[in-house]
Amino acid sequence: MTAISKNKRTCKNGHHYFKTSDCPTCPICEAERKPDFGLLAVLSAPARRALESKNIKTVADLSQYTQREILSLHGIGPSSLPKLLEELNKNGLTFKDL
Repeated sequence: MTAISKNKRTCKNGHHYFKTSDCPTCPICEAERKPDFGLLAVLSAPARRALESKNIKTVADLSQYTQREILSLHGIGPSSLPKLLEELNKNGLTFKDL
């Protein structure tokens, strides 16, 4: 069994955390900025950042994109899609047709 090396880091906000990857994202900052409700609240941090990179903050914003466009974003994976579809359905919306 190989030991996993964890590196202690400090983010620009002073949070101390350990990471095993090169990812620079502070998990404490990510948890603090996660919304309590709405589309972005149901997603993982990578999926949330992927949508935010396209300025998608609401289900109305999401409905302006095709499913293929959303799946092509780095950070959106197969587990995100059912959550996105559920949020769209709850609001009577769908992904944009091709």
